[in-house]
Amino acid sequence: MDKSSAQNMKKYTQMLSETIGVRLAGSPQERAAAEYIGSTFAEFGGNVVIEEFPVIQRCVESETLEIFYEGHWQAFPCSLFGSSPSTKGQTIEAELVYFDTATGYQHSDLSFLTGKAVVHLGCHIESAENYRRLMAARPAFILFVDTRYPGTIQLADGLFPAYVKTYGAVPSLNVAYMDAWNWKTGKSRYARINVAGQLLESLSTNVVYEWKGTDPDAEIIYAGGHHDTQAGTVGADDNAIGSAAVLELARLLSTKQHKRTFRLISFGTEEQLSVGSASYVRKHRAEIEKRGVFMCNFDSFGSVLGWGEFTINAKEPLCELIRKSYHDEGVSFVEKHNIDPYTDQFPFAACGVPGIWIFRRNCDSGLFYHHRIDNTVDKLDFEVTASYVDGAARVLDYLANVDDLSVYRGIPETMTSEIATMFESVYGGWNS
Repeated sequence: MDKSSAQNMKKYTQMLSETIGVRLAGSPQERAAAEYIGSTFAEFGGNVVIEEFPVIQRCVESETLEIFYEGHWQAFPCSLFGSSPSTKGQTIEAELVYFDTATGYQHSDLSFLTGKAVVHLGCHIESAENYRRLMAARPAFILFVDTRYPGTIQLADGLFPAYVKTYGAVPSLNVAYMDAWNWKTGKSRYARINVAGQLLESLSTNVVYEWKGTDPDAEIIYAGGHHDTQAGTVGADDNAIGSAAVLELARLLSTKQHKRTFRLISFGTEEQLSVGSASYVRKHRAEIEKRGVFMCNFDSFGSVLGWGEFTINAKEPLCELIRKSYHDEGVSFVEKHNIDPYTDQFPFAACGVPGIWIFRRNCDSGLFYHHRIDNTVDKLDFEVTASYVDGAARVLDYLANVDDLSVYRGIPETMTSEIATMFESVYGGWNS
């Protein structure tokens, strides 16, 4: 392992998460992060391009949630979802209804949610039809509960932009699991919210570093992470560490020439469902489909305590190359082959490019500090992250120089139909 890698990644991560801080999509802080990443890329030679794309910026001035609990109104912490409208400073009061996603959408009629404050057990509505039905029921507002993390701290999250564009949205906030539990056990009946602020049209950025290969007509190898965060979190592990990874890869790979070109990208607006990555592949679709070989994505892989989990969408020869490269670095990992739309690798898979998402769990549901205020630098082990980056460098270096890539290209046929369907449903397809 290159001993300087851990120190470099710590420096990059501290700059993004501690000096710049919360980096909401479209905000001045996200722009500052992009400019820092771009200037650091430039230190390694190569070409650096910042590509802009339109986003909706979450601009919240204040957010208040009160529950009529134990005989009087009490305030509870909350976080307005990204892409959700505010109440424009007006107070909305409604009766509480508890709605679980495991069975709730089996109801043929959701009119019992009309005008209600819906406590929605489950943060992600992965069915466009279910979201359409929920909006058609016209709830007063929604209080989302992330059932993966039954803690006392509210998380932050966002609505899918493609859903909001097609079906609209009502004010939607994240609340802590145990707060919702106590409202239910305390037989609370009413909630009221007041959110001042608005959604603004803005610009986000993808920062692209290109290290050209010696063969200008050869294939392209991609790697990426994202530099934006959710509301209220500095996102050290989600995902300043991912941007630090691509910066360190740029340093490692630029020390010599390769046959094929590298494109290393720090994406903006991942936290609105990989808007930056999707924007990039829509813009460069023809080139990616023709020349793209592999996409290596780093997201939330630095936890002090935990284990590596690598989700690989690739054929067996490429899976074997990844195994060997990491085992040669002394790195073991859990290997998965499911299709996951919550990663910047997924839009590349929609282009037919195989890839990997490098992740590190510290609990069975993922990361206990997921989208929380305590997603901070002290949670990270930089020796571990450096070993994961070094393993990736082995994979990328091999793919950049091997004579014949034919056995490594393409997505398994068993995955292609599901990927296409999911990209259309959740991302809005190629014309979104």
